[in-house]
Amino acid sequence: MEIFIASGLALVIGAGFGFIYRKNISEKTIGSAELEAQRIVEDAIRIADNKKKEASIESKDEAYKIRKELDVEIKERRTEVSKLEKRISQKEETIDRKIDNLEKKEDKIEKANRNIERITAEIESKKAEQIEILERISGLTRDQAKDQLVTEIADSARHDAAIKLKEINDRNKEEAETNARHLISLAIQRCAADHVAEATVSVVPLPNDEMKGRIIGREGRNIRALETLTGVDLIIDDTPEAITLSAFDPVRREIARMTLEKLISDGRIHPSRIEDTVEKCKREIEQTIKLEGEKACFEVGVHNIHPDIIKILGRMKYRTSYGQNVLKHSIEVAHLSGILAAEIGVDIVQAKRAGLLHDLGKALDHEIEGSHVQIGIDLLKKYKENPNVIHAVHAHHGDVEAETALACIVQACDAISAARPGARRENLENYIKRLEKLEELANSIKGVERSFAVQAGREVRIIVNPDDVSDDNMILLARELSQKIEAELQYPGQIKVHMIRETRAIDFAK
Repeated sequence: MEIFIASGLALVIGAGFGFIYRKNISEKTIGSAELEAQRIVEDAIRIADNKKKEASIESKDEAYKIRKELDVEIKERRTEVSKLEKRISQKEETIDRKIDNLEKKEDKIEKANRNIERITAEIESKKAEQIEILERISGLTRDQAKDQLVTEIADSARHDAAIKLKEINDRNKEEAETNARHLISLAIQRCAADHVAEATVSVVPLPNDEMKGRIIGREGRNIRALETLTGVDLIIDDTPEAITLSAFDPVRREIARMTLEKLISDGRIHPSRIEDTVEKCKREIEQTIKLEGEKACFEVGVHNIHPDIIKILGRMKYRTSYGQNVLKHSIEVAHLSGILAAEIGVDIVQAKRAGLLHDLGKALDHEIEGSHVQIGIDLLKKYKENPNVIHAVHAHHGDVEAETALACIVQACDAISAARPGARRENLENYIKRLEKLEELANSIKGVERSFAVQAGREVRIIVNPDDVSDDNMILLARELSQKIEAELQYPGQIKVHMIRETRAIDFAK
């Protein structure tokens, strides 16, 4: 191709040159121009041939170089493939050996299992034969013999234990040193519990001191009925025109206070009237709880809350955490959450709602197992609460990572409300938990109907079911509970375990 181009170029140049030469000089120079043109053409052809040869040599060199590189690369690849095939072959041999070993072990295990099953069957057969012989000799079935033996041993042991325990208690009562230590420990404990008494005592004013005798009743029947029905300890001392109510549960103490005030106002004080008044006051407290829940929602400005959640909110009026009222704490968190949400552009209504409901589980954490966070989440899911609110409640103690600005706001506001000076008192919370644990231990014993921690936790009164617990068993139950308290509870001084068994017969004259 280059030869043709060069030739064409030479022809064009020669023709042009000849034309100019003929025109300017004369016809006698035509021959010289043709010779010159022929020479130029020949030079062009020669140059083109040289170029062609050079290009051919360069292409051959390049092809040789590429072929040599490919040969080297193919040789390396073949070496790698050979090594890989050798490694795979070795692994296959190892796997085959392991499989053979496993199969041998499985065979041994299967043989051992068959031997074990055979031996077990023989043992069971011998055991059944022996039991059959014993049943034929005794004239009783195995279950009948077992029940009879267990019953006789249990009755004998219970009776002996009750007698022995009574003897030990009588001997201990005669020991003056023990009684002295008892009195000293109680005195020390009474003097060291001022801050507890403030939170667990209510004082009811009386119109005159004669009313104390009417409240006590003949042989103390009125005061016993009142303490049994409310679970509150009535302290009647030399304080003029006043009676002290002592109980760690503020709901019970409030019911007892309302009952006592109504009885004093009415003037009719006897066991049946006391029972009716206690039931009436319980209904009033339930109504108060509902109103407190509605009041909290109105104060915060949160609406469309399920009625059951409102009732649970109202129960928090009587719940404290480290000395801080939980309902007031929740209202405070709701207000703070609304303020922060307005500042950073988060939904204010959702922020207030989450702040108000963040500790909802604390109203039921003594009745339902689990942390107050999990209880609150379950309640909110049950009543179809907003997912953002549920997440904020879940994250307010760091149980899960806060994924929304709302969760971060509630977390911060909860810490602000709890951390401000004077908001909480840890000692009171630990004290309340100890009393709740005391009642829980008492209720865990079979046959216990109700239990009340009174005297600021220095005494637990237990009402047993008379159909399930006999007089002998009461001594054993009291001892069993005392041992449980010593093993599972930490407390100052000592705790009196007071077991009560009462049988009532009720009929109606028509």
